Amino acid sequence: MGQSNGGLPGLLAEHGVPEQGARLYLSLCREGPQTVAELARLSALNRAEAYRFIRQLETAGLVTSYGQRPMRFAPVPPEAVVDRWIRRAGERLRKLEGERERVLADWREGLETPMDRDSRRFTVLEGPETIHKFLIKRIGTAREEIRVAVGGFSLARAIDGGVDRALREASERGVRVRMVTEVNSANLTESKLFGSFSELRHAAGPVSTRTVVVDRTGALIYVSGAEGLGASDSQQVALWSSAPSFLRLARDYHQRLWSKSAKVERRLVELEAPVGAGLPVVQGRESESFDRLRDVTALGMRVAGLSEMTLDVSELIGAIGRQVGREVGRSLEGETPTEVARSLQSYYDTHAMGRLTMVKDHPLVLRVNGCFGCVSQSPEVGRILCPELIKAALETRLGAGYDVSKPDPRRHAQRGCVFSVTAA
Repeated sequence: MGQSNGGLPGLLAEHGVPEQGARLYLSLCREGPQTVAELARLSALNRAEAYRFIRQLETAGLVTSYGQRPMRFAPVPPEAVVDRWIRRAGERLRKLEGERERVLADWREGLETPMDRDSRRFTVLEGPETIHKFLIKRIGTAREEIRVAVGGFSLARAIDGGVDRALREASERGVRVRMVTEVNSANLTESKLFGSFSELRHAAGPVSTRTVVVDRTGALIYVSGAEGLGASDSQQVALWSSAPSFLRLARDYHQRLWSKSAKVERRLVELEAPVGAGLPVVQGRESESFDRLRDVTALGMRVAGLSEMTLDVSELIGAIGRQVGREVGRSLEGETPTEVARSLQSYYDTHAMGRLTMVKDHPLVLRVNGCFGCVSQSPEVGRILCPELIKAALETRLGAGYDVSKPDPRRHAQRGCVFSVTAA
């Protein structure tokens, strides 16, 4: 091992922890257990990015989690982490010493392999052991990029054959590993493992052909197996070639899958934190949705033997404000709260939502007169809905947290609704 620079941050970098992940770990060490939202605010990241780095730290054994909704994350003490690194370094050294002769013998055998003397020939490989051994050697020669397309059901087989270790080692020596697969609840553990060292993406549809492209030197395609022409894994057959046309087709196939795929962080959030139940409301058919709400309420009352129930309407109004605010925020412009407020002012004018004016820009103070939410029958609606709407619009556009004050009901008639906006 080389001399480490920068103390613990330097050691984290040496062990493959990215700079932002190291900052999150050190923040946890200083501040104690945090939720993903709290960590995102501490490190100026959005929730998806914070979630991705936390999961990497968890896979690396630097962070543990506990609790539910919201889940909290706590750091493994630095003393325990450094001791584990020392122990693993010793184990790797002893293993290398014990396998020295075998490694050198495999290398000499590889030099004598006939297919290496004629790299353009097509090579047929039969059986999982032969395929894995060949593939691991090829991955070991990669210098720039490895592209992998694999069905979600095959991730476990790649781990059993040791391909995951070969890809991790390639990544550690600077090779870019781009992997596309179907991430689902059945292969969540394997997906997290591969995502810890590769650029993993969730395929938009089934990955029908298992493919591995190594640099621009060659590609391996599985042509049969348990999920294809064969009846079992033992009948796997793969084809390797570095012929330019074959290599181009394999790269194009991977690129088509990659261009339509989604970031794995978003997919993990969908699987591990699914969206709650929703009540869709369609313009012109609003009564259908509220009929459903009435039926659910009546069912609950009947089961519980209740004759009366009170619903928290303020929570519903706030949820409506947040959803409207997110939609409004997607159409706004600006890179600062003041610029976004000016854009929001134009939006209010254009859509007849009332008249929004900026009273001050430092701190940001907004006033709304003739608000669409402050109807005479229920003036309290606007006082709950508008702060949530403005907050969600700013956060959607700028990607940071904000607090928006509720207006003073005593001054509403004279001044309109006044909102103070501060960074959360």
